[in-house]
This record gives sequence, C-alpha cells and structure tokens, in this order.
Amino acid sequence: MSWIYLFAASIFEMAWTFSLRFMSVKKLKALHWRGFFSQSGNWAVLWPFLGYVVFGLGNVFCISIAMKTIPASTCLAVWMGTALVGVKLIEILFLKTPYDGWQFLFIGLILIGIVGLKKMP
Repeated sequence: MSWIYLFAASIFEMAWTFSLRFMSVKKLKALHWRGFFSQSGNWAVLWPFLGYVVFGLGNVFCISIAMKTIPASTCLAVWMGTALVGVKLIEILFLKTPYDGWQFLFIGLILIGIVGLKKMP
C-alpha cells in the first residue's frame, strides 16, 4: 500500500509542478476581491493557485505515509524520478516542448534506476 501512496505522491508532485508553472503571483496580487465574481477571468488566475495548495498538500500527505514503511532514500529517489519522468513526458506530449532522442535514453536510465530501487529489500 505504501508504494501506491508513493506513486500518488508523484502524481500530486507533477500536478503541483504544472500548477506552479501556470500560476502568476503578479496576477494574484492584482485580483480585486470585492468584485471577484462580477469580473470575468478571475477564476483563470485563481485555479492554478488553488491547484498549488491542494496538490502540494496531497503530495506531502501521500509521501509522509509512504515514508513510514519505505526507506527515506528509496522513497525520495522513486518519488522524484517518477515525477521527473512524468513532467518531461507531459511537456513533450501535451505542451509540445522540443526534445531529442538522447532525452529518451536518459529517461529510460531513470526508469531503470527506479525499478532497481523498488526491487531492493
């Protein structure tokens, strides 16, 4: 069950990363809360911030449960490696960021390391 929490924490970390990417502190500070519901576009500014809070809390909650039974070094390596691979793949597939073949080799090496750590006692 701890491994499920660990992979859930990785998914929360990926979502947290993209909410951070799309959040604009400058626009958040410029929001006028008095007429929040009457102005269009306010929710588009607020959603990434809400995602930042919710995904961040979910991430911390899940990884804290996973670390109770999985060694901390293994837990952190698998968590960050999985999140890193997920973020890179989402950037390539959905955000159309440039890439080259070497990146897939290195992503494969990260995945091999994650599987190797999971196989360790």
